[in-house]
Amino acid sequence: MIRTEDLRPVFAICFLLATSSLAQSPPDKQQQIETHSRQASEFLKNNRTELAAREFSAILALDPNNVDARGNLGVLLYFRGDYVQATPHLRAALKLQPTLAKIQALLGMCERRTGDTARAEGDLKESLPRLREEKLKVETGMELIELYYGAGEFEKAAGVVGMLRQLKPADPEILYTAYRIYSTLTDEAMLGVATAAPGSAYLHQLMARELTRQGNNEGAIAHYREALKIDPRLPGAHFELAEMLSAAADPDGAQKEYQAALVVDPADEKSECRLGEFALRGNDLNAATAHFSRALELQPGDADAAAGMAKTLIGMNQPEKAELLLERAAKLEPFDAPIHYHLAMVYRRLGRTADSRRELAEFQKVKDMKEKLKQTYHEMRLQPKPERTDPTVPE
Repeated sequence: MIRTEDLRPVFAICFLLATSSLAQSPPDKQQQIETHSRQASEFLKNNRTELAAREFSAILALDPNNVDARGNLGVLLYFRGDYVQATPHLRAALKLQPTLAKIQALLGMCERRTGDTARAEGDLKESLPRLREEKLKVETGMELIELYYGAGEFEKAAGVVGMLRQLKPADPEILYTAYRIYSTLTDEAMLGVATAAPGSAYLHQLMARELTRQGNNEGAIAHYREALKIDPRLPGAHFELAEMLSAAADPDGAQKEYQAALVVDPADEKSECRLGEFALRGNDLNAATAHFSRALELQPGDADAAAGMAKTLIGMNQPEKAELLLERAAKLEPFDAPIHYHLAMVYRRLGRTADSRRELAEFQKVKDMKEKLKQTYHEMRLQPKPERTDPTVPE
């Protein structure tokens, strides 16, 4: 929910706009407008907003088309909480100068508060991509999300929150909002599948995923097997079952399922990576190279593929080539602790002691963060996504 006090610094720029309309007034009227404008400026500097509003009203009495006075008076009325009175002033200012994205955003917020949701959606949606100040862009996006969420338009809300996450990926309010929206969409989808296709392979796959989150791995595996019994080519099911079997220490079963996943989808780079990891653990560097090369060919931006190929190159005593791949992987996946560890070891072999210490510190930082996350999942009685073990990385 938008917090009005947070927007005050953002909209301070709306005050004291260049008085472009003054030159159009007669000399005596122009002097009066300039006098009122200067007085308004002084009142605003001293936070005497009531008196500043009177000065803007006086300017409008002399020049009803003064866009600066219209906009500033609308802003003052908004922050006073008088949304009904603020709306016509903001709308008039926008009509006089349609490029005022900030005024349009604030108008949309007023309209939402006065129940004019159709206009609010239009003004918030239109102003959002034109806003430049990060803080205002976030607040406008959050306002639009609340509007969509209240109307039950969760897909639209998800689109906006996705944009905000790109803008501020570590903002806890945005992340929580994303969780709230995605959870609602998940619940709706679950109900939809259960209603539309009871007993289907998709429902078993869905139930398997939910049981995985709850830590019921045996139940999840059973549902994956049931899903594949119904539809052996169910998208993603072989890979997901393989992940569960790998976490359950069933390497033979996991490898068979990764291979089955590639039969269903030859472009499944994740299954190629997993098979490459098995080959690497068996010291079959040729097979590992083939799998990781194929994965990189399919998806050059896959951090797992880059890291896997780097570990293979380390096994071939080629740390210089491994260095480049690990550096790329660390940029693609900064919260992957083993990548930082292997990069630290490569730097050490290449004599880059300071860089090695830095990466070891980052490895420990990410590792500690994930331990805290595991504790949070434990308190919520949920099971985090199983992490693949790397025997070459210390616990």
